[in-house]
Amino acid sequence: MKRDSTQQHLAGQTVRELALRFRSVAEGTDAGEDGEAQARMVGILSLPAAPGPRGVLIVTGGPQYRVGSHRQFVLLARALAAQGWPVLRFDLRGMGDSEGGARDYRAAGPDIAGALAQFFDAVPSLREVALWGLCDGATAAACHAPSDPRVNALVLLNPWVRSSAGLARATLRHYYLPRLLQGAFWRKLTKGGLQLGASLASLRQVAAATQVPAQAAQQNDAPAPALLRALTQFQGKVLLILSGDDLGAREWQALLDGDAAWRAVAARAPWTQAQVDGANHTFASAAWRGEVEQLCARWLQSC
Repeated sequence: MKRDSTQQHLAGQTVRELALRFRSVAEGTDAGEDGEAQARMVGILSLPAAPGPRGVLIVTGGPQYRVGSHRQFVLLARALAAQGWPVLRFDLRGMGDSEGGARDYRAAGPDIAGALAQFFDAVPSLREVALWGLCDGATAAACHAPSDPRVNALVLLNPWVRSSAGLARATLRHYYLPRLLQGAFWRKLTKGGLQLGASLASLRQVAAATQVPAQAAQQNDAPAPALLRALTQFQGKVLLILSGDDLGAREWQALLDGDAAWRAVAARAPWTQAQVDGANHTFASAAWRGEVEQLCARWLQSC
């Protein structure tokens, strides 16, 4: 393991940053994959002057690495560290500067475990960790949490619950139906600015996709069933942050609207839900990112 150090001065606080190199906690067949278990991962640890007993591990997802879209993970880590929480963000195997082959959120557990082992080793004061994730990083974090006693809290932004039927229902409700109420849509239609045949064909295709039988949906939709099982088992506190203008967030809401099991999980006392109005999936503006930072800091302070 190698550590390189730099310092940042934020809001009058000194935040020290260490570059860490460590390995996944690979098991079973994964451990025997042509050296994959020995692939080294890279992370950046943001340390306050006096680290407390709780830290935050940022779990990336999709085609992301430890910086995040619009540098969101960098800015969040430094902001939280300036308020006293040590934060580790890292590249999963096969992403960014980490070695190994690329893998999706379903295989992220060993990498999260490896990052947690390094986190606790590097910060002796650490006693518990909140996992923070966006999109399928949120789903990966939640699926890992019940099996790891070091994790006592989750911060989930727009969790990945994508399914063909769920996406179709969200698109129909939040794209097609609102368009029918827009004057601009009808003006464009009357002026011949729309390809009516193609639009109707697209609408029929989306409507048909909403009718996928429940059994087929369960087979095709790995994220939602696995996430529901994990959240049912997890007994820690959860902060859920949804974007106000994102189909992924609307898919999550559709699960709550249509399934009593999802509503029961989200209604538990340790859950807090917030929405960043107008925000897109990755919270692309400085104002939206700042609101996320404030939501996270206030919640971490209160729980």
